[in-house]
Amino acid sequence: QAQLVESGGGSVQPGGSLRLSCAAPGNLYASYCMGFYRQRPGKEREGVAGQDSTGTREYANSVKGRFTVYKVNANNTLFLQMDNLKPEDSGTYYCVADAYPCLAIELLGFRPGKVQSDLQWGQGTQVIVSS
Repeated sequence: QAQLVESGGGSVQPGGSLRLSCAAPGNLYASYCMGFYRQRPGKEREGVAGQDSTGTREYANSVKGRFTVYKVNANNTLFLQMDNLKPEDSGTYYCVADAYPCLAIELLGFRPGKVQSDLQWGQGTQVIVSS
């Protein structure tokens, strides 16, 4: 099974920045959706940000204006630039991709249409925001 390789997590003070990356092998997912979920302590996994093949980007309300998701097609890598981080952003961040055509709004669970168990997942990377 194809692997999504994540990197970029770490520990930062409130107000700081981190950039996560998710590399997909070869051209897999190049034409489809990729995004990030997170699981915060004591909470369910939730969609954070993603981009689909039309170039449309979707964000959770809690991160709008602070996070930016973008894809570099040349190397099939998705990035999540996280600025003005808050303690409530702490958690494990997972890269996610769909091997079939999709919309980012469905990939992230903002609208029904995708089953999480049908998606491809990265191994997760820890983000800690603390003073």
